[in-house]
Amino acid sequence: MDFREKIEAYRSKFSESKFWRFLERRGKSLSQVTIYSALLLFYAYRRKDTPGWAKRIVLGSLGYLLMPLDAIPDLSPLIGYTDDIGVLSFGIVTIAAYINSDVRRLAKEKLEQWFDHIDEEAISKIDGRL
Repeated sequence: MDFREKIEAYRSKFSESKFWRFLERRGKSLSQVTIYSALLLFYAYRRKDTPGWAKRIVLGSLGYLLMPLDAIPDLSPLIGYTDDIGVLSFGIVTIAAYINSDVRRLAKEKLEQWFDHIDEEAISKIDGRL
């Protein structure tokens, strides 16, 4: 099974309500880079201009994040989200053309609601890859 097939398998695991509940419950234990990456994908998904194939990549990537049992179980301390970050990165790189300034602005605004201090250096590294 190739990477795209694996992503496709997780599409059904995503829903907006699960996504927001996951971030509310686990958000503080995730890095800002992970959360920002997930938010970029989510807001790109919500754009009307994002084509269906790109939305399917987003659904698979975010579905993978939401599933606790994946390649490296998320219950493992420190390394549990390593594979999730890789999948989110794949999703971002694949649909980068649909992550515009509005998507980045919405993701940053949401991040600022959750954290007192934003790691601008880490966030700018992600933006620099788009």
